Amino acid sequence: MKRLRAFLPLLVLIAIGVALFFGGALDRFDPHRIAQEEADLRVSIAAHPLLAALAQVGLMTLAIATGIPGAVVIVLAGGMLFGILEGTLLSAIGTTLGALILFLASRSAFAQGTGKAPAMVERLRAGYAAYPVSYAMFLRLVPFFPFGGVTIALAGLRCPLWLFLFATATGGSVMIAFETALGAGLTETIAREGTVSLNLFAHRSVLLPVLGMAVLALGPIVLAQLRRKRKD
Repeated sequence: MKRLRAFLPLLVLIAIGVALFFGGALDRFDPHRIAQEEADLRVSIAAHPLLAALAQVGLMTLAIATGIPGAVVIVLAGGMLFGILEGTLLSAIGTTLGALILFLASRSAFAQGTGKAPAMVERLRAGYAAYPVSYAMFLRLVPFFPFGGVTIALAGLRCPLWLFLFATATGGSVMIAFETALGAGLTETIAREGTVSLNLFAHRSVLLPVLGMAVLALGPIVLAQLRRKRKD
């Protein structure tokens, strides 16, 4: 019963995410739909700026905390409606808050674990223990790793709360800034081309800068390994 109570917050969050995803909650934020309603939405935002900002933060918090796939459309909508700077700030705040909720729920669940972890997990844990900051930043900067999966993994690795928040608020915000910038230009893109595809995230202008920062995050690990080989 104690273990069930520990896992309950995480299970509830995942269940909410599944319900939202299959319920089509993200359809409302389809870029094409936002583009069609952009004029009316901007009027509403101008009339209620604080409420609109809180709504963007709240939506991102809910999406990230529940791990719902496709939350990027909310970031894109933020870029389309709030612009690059404000959209990035609002989405980053919501992402950090949502990740914190998921992290704490996951940490509570893992705290009750008593079984021996697989060998691969133990090797990852050993590497993380030696270079926690580089590992945390690398996981946050690589866009191929699911954001919610990384959050749960860091909780399983017993990442300190301060490091988790630092990696999420900095590394996680980098990708959000790129996504928001893309969203800010989607209205013109849709008007010009008639449609857009999320394949635009695979463009080298997006991937290369992010992957470059991810490689830099591994710098301390690589240098330490080179020094160790020289000593040997």
